[in-house]
Amino acid sequence: MSLRRRLLGAARAMTGLVPDGLLARVLPGPLRWDQARMRASTPPQEPVRLLIAPTNSAGQAHLWATAAATHLDGVGAVNLMTTNDRTERFAFPADVAVPESGYLFARGWQSRQRRAILEGFSHVLLESGRYLYGPVPWRSPLDVLDGLAARGVRIGLLWHGSDIRVPSAHASWEADSPFGERGAYPASSTAVLEANARERRQMIAESDYPVFVSTPGLLDVPRSQWLPVVVDPERWRSDTPPFSGEVPVVAYVPSNSAMKGDDSVDRQLDVLQREGVIRYRRLEGIPAADMPDVYRSADIVLDQFRLGDYGVAACEAMAAGRVVIGHVHDDVRARVLAQTGAELPIVESRFDRVGETVRELVIDRESARHRAAGGPAFIARVHDGRLSASVLADFLGAAAPTFGLESSHD
Repeated sequence: MSLRRRLLGAARAMTGLVPDGLLARVLPGPLRWDQARMRASTPPQEPVRLLIAPTNSAGQAHLWATAAATHLDGVGAVNLMTTNDRTERFAFPADVAVPESGYLFARGWQSRQRRAILEGFSHVLLESGRYLYGPVPWRSPLDVLDGLAARGVRIGLLWHGSDIRVPSAHASWEADSPFGERGAYPASSTAVLEANARERRQMIAESDYPVFVSTPGLLDVPRSQWLPVVVDPERWRSDTPPFSGEVPVVAYVPSNSAMKGDDSVDRQLDVLQREGVIRYRRLEGIPAADMPDVYRSADIVLDQFRLGDYGVAACEAMAAGRVVIGHVHDDVRARVLAQTGAELPIVESRFDRVGETVRELVIDRESARHRAAGGPAFIARVHDGRLSASVLADFLGAAAPTFGLESSHD
């Protein structure tokens, strides 16, 4: 155990001697929390009871839990997430959301949450290699999981992206990687991601727990299974077909510009806007509840161009019936086709020719409409929650749903 981890363990052990309510008031301002929000998870009543915690990245843990509970007989599932100022801006739904400071320091809550898991849940999916119910002095996240497993809780590991992606390996695989020669991700930040990802992969190597990844571009993770992200098709459905107006609207809502985009994208789209070819909407920090209207008001949505993968944002835009442009590595497209029998309908473009791709779509609007029409069908086949529930069925010891890909919409 490193000196830093021992010192942190000692500090947390000392703060653990102070009652939660008092500690919540006396810590420095940014570390205080609302004690009323420190709720422990309530287990479902079904025979199989799943908890997914503690990050809820892009609201996915909540949607996976809902999918499992909806499509698997005898399964109940809930999620828990930690929140801070950044995550609360997006307001992703969650069954329980606790302040991150409380998660880190409230030993009383940690004890209640641990007891709730041991007494009420049969299965746990740990997200991003974090501590399941806050840091435990002198014990690693894997130690905590092993302790639960020894008490009969079945454990799985779940990864979202930057938490497990090794930058050096990604740069070797993807020519446009943010970590490679054509990227500009800060070297210091890259070094942190590299160290963290390697440590977390060691966590996988030192255990035999099932491993799930949220996107097909992460299937280099040892023992991993793809757990497709989930979107609610009805929430995103639009009755207005794309290119209904005179000047097409292009929306770009990058979740991490340095990681997934390039400054040249804005410049290329600004040129098209000055020419009157498009109207360009560059947006950031949009609350989750507002995103359906953002996509419904657009004709073309730009996704990511650096990671060679696709995720939640692309799926939401496809569900809305918009044309989605992004760069998806040939390996990823092949994996999607092999595992689902469906072609990924994202229009391919490298970051340095996004302007050309948009111009081509605007010129040939009929072809663009046809491409957009494939989005909702693809989502119904792969990302409406049924396939994700099927992937979780074996881990949960539940019967897989009787429907399959052959009964989904083509």
